[in-house]
Amino acid sequence: MKRKIKEVADLAGVSVRTLHHYDEIGLLSPDTTTEAGYRLYSEKNLEVLQQILFFRELDFPLKKIKEIINSPDFDRYQVMLQQRDQLLEKRYRLDQIIIAINKTIQHMKGEMEMTTEGKFEAFKERMLEDNEQKYGKEIREKYGEETVETSNAKWRGMSQQDYQAMLRLEQELFELLEQAYATGDPGSDLAQAAAAKHKEWLMYSWSEYSKEAHAGLAEMYVTDERFTAYYDKHVKDGTVFLRDAILIYTGKKES
Repeated sequence: MKRKIKEVADLAGVSVRTLHHYDEIGLLSPDTTTEAGYRLYSEKNLEVLQQILFFRELDFPLKKIKEIINSPDFDRYQVMLQQRDQLLEKRYRLDQIIIAINKTIQHMKGEMEMTTEGKFEAFKERMLEDNEQKYGKEIREKYGEETVETSNAKWRGMSQQDYQAMLRLEQELFELLEQAYATGDPGSDLAQAAAAKHKEWLMYSWSEYSKEAHAGLAEMYVTDERFTAYYDKHVKDGTVFLRDAILIYTGKKES
């Protein structure tokens, strides 16, 4: 049985425009298009659509979803198992935030005491889990289980004062990186100040520092598109510039 696009849109809870867009970018094209121009979707198409919507619930970008689905190694069953685990993790994070909201409401009503640190535990845990989901495999392979777990423990034990200071420092880093990028020179005083600021920011979660590890992380920023997207989002094309500044800062590259 083949279904028209409006029927598929209603069935899946998406707009017709969304399905048109998926077709335009080659993510999901209907099996058949009639002479009159009607798109007809097969059951196989609907299976793929379901998979796409699961990925969207996990905030995967469409480009990444297309890459996964079109991979010759794509195994729908295994991917479904992974999606289930990731959605369960997402539900756990949301549950922790709801618990934190309920405790805060009780605290506001005078029904219980809540420490300042306790108000932010769920958010710190969520950030840890997000980082694990996005970068955990690569980071563990590069630095080892013990280093990662030590870093996570330091993160969990961070005071609210330090947490807020770290967030302010990150903002200062991006502002400084933007100014440094405008010079076009990763060896400039501004660029080297940005590299030093990056080290200072890292030390809120790193248990110890080495120039080799810092340089290796900077290289990963460039080779891994997820890191690149994060830094380029704040400073367009700034990831390579930051990498070069850090390599100079750590003595791995001449200015």
